[in-house]
Amino acid sequence: MSKLTGAEFLAKTLKGYDVSHFFFMPVIVPESIPEMEKLNIKRIMTHSEKGAAYMADAFGRISKKPGICGSQSVGALNLSAGLQDAYLGCSPVIALTGRLPQSKQFRNAYQEVDHMKPFDAVTKFNTLVNSVTELPTFLRQAFREATSGTPGPVHLDLCGIAGGEIMTGVLDSEIVVEKEFTKTPAFRPQPESQLVLKALDSLKNSKRPIIIAGGGVRSSNAGEELTKVAEFLQIPVATSLNAKQTMPYNHPLNVGVCGSYSRSCSNKAISMADLVFFIGSHSGGQVTNDWEIPRQGTRIIQIDINPDELGRSYPLEVGIQGDVKATLTKMIKILQSDDVKRKPNKWTSTIERLVSDWKESVLEIENSSEIPIRPERLCKELTNLLPNDSILVSDTGHAGIWTGTMMDLKYSSQDYIRCAGSLGWGIPAAIGAKCAAPDRTVVCFTGDGGTWYHLTELDTALRYGIKTITVVNNNASLNQEQALNERNYGGRTPGSDELWMLSDCDFTSVANAMGCFGITVKNPSEISNAFQMAVESKLPTVIDVKTDIAGIAPKAWN
Repeated sequence: MSKLTGAEFLAKTLKGYDVSHFFFMPVIVPESIPEMEKLNIKRIMTHSEKGAAYMADAFGRISKKPGICGSQSVGALNLSAGLQDAYLGCSPVIALTGRLPQSKQFRNAYQEVDHMKPFDAVTKFNTLVNSVTELPTFLRQAFREATSGTPGPVHLDLCGIAGGEIMTGVLDSEIVVEKEFTKTPAFRPQPESQLVLKALDSLKNSKRPIIIAGGGVRSSNAGEELTKVAEFLQIPVATSLNAKQTMPYNHPLNVGVCGSYSRSCSNKAISMADLVFFIGSHSGGQVTNDWEIPRQGTRIIQIDINPDELGRSYPLEVGIQGDVKATLTKMIKILQSDDVKRKPNKWTSTIERLVSDWKESVLEIENSSEIPIRPERLCKELTNLLPNDSILVSDTGHAGIWTGTMMDLKYSSQDYIRCAGSLGWGIPAAIGAKCAAPDRTVVCFTGDGGTWYHLTELDTALRYGIKTITVVNNNASLNQEQALNERNYGGRTPGSDELWMLSDCDFTSVANAMGCFGITVKNPSEISNAFQMAVESKLPTVIDVKTDIAGIAPKAWN
């Protein structure tokens, strides 16, 4: 064994686990950063701890490798808040923070508070690293926890306000890299054959089955298997936002995104089903529109890699623990050996009609030439403009609804990731996604409300030459909140307006002043040219699209 400082050990271990980027808010593990640079690990210094966490989150989702982020002790609480999205989005992230030695705790030390408890709520694994000799054990465990089972964030709190006690310590230890934990999924647990047969029997004998595909399908890279099972059994498929890309957008069995950010046809279809098959979905509040669909009493089958999720929200007819791809592959083999394929039927015809009716209902507004621009028209234009290698990064709120319902991914090589909770995630997340896939076009879709949160991270993109395209649905408001505030104030009043109206900002000028490239779009006919200019620019680009404040997304059907 060779003697290494903690700083050297950290850098070499990260390199061994194929880590390529470190997103951080200074000062954290400063002694290790030069060691990382020697190994070509790029350090990305952000303007906020939450921004660093969001970048690591999106990096993890796109690369399927752990995203690494960090902050010193005083920023640890901010970093923990940023991990909420990684936790809710099941993203592999490893967070490093500093912490004063125990002898200085609970004595009013400068800038120090107990920040361990907040990390408990947003991590799979959260521990102190009190000495350099503990670093090898807990660093290996961090990678295991982040990538195995349901992926998620972990936190190591290093002794020293910037982790210095650990970084400057010396240890005798070999670098041990467990290759299976360098990416997700770390393992593909096989399902029990009898349970697979039981589930297939229930599906075959149901008259109106439907699949709800969740983020586990994407995480397991099981889109092809999902489509094959659906085709064999002629089962319509609704997707969560996280699984939006897992089935061809124009497939006759694809009903669209369901839940609270949904196409009404999808929720209608689920409400009519006599059996719902959750595949890699947590069956949580968003995908079920607060558990209103499926209706209570509907028969349920569920596949999940994590047994804790089976039956969490609905009593199960069949629950199967297993990797999604492995389980669906076993189903396909059984169906192929049976040599029996269902044919399109009355149920699938009903579903096709629901989808067709929905598409017809939005046709006029998505083709609108109104000024200010309707967001539906903006979404249609972007659908047609996105390159076939693009990654679409969506903020939450209206951005999630518009991209989830009104935008299609026309190529299997396109990716879609979305905010799991915190408005403002989009801009830094796009930077993280671009770091994970530097040769692909990364487009962030957000509103002016979301843009204000982390606009400063455009400077981060500029400093490191990270070319992203940010499309701002700019209606100078948080118009999704209009109805709520007018209800509370008994109508539209100056008081209610203050709670959802925003400044009419010219984000083009802001972007240009920062050294980025800004373009303003006021007419639908200008969208295509503006997007082409953004693609051709070598700078981080903001397309400021002036949209109709009356562009309110419809409420989910239930």
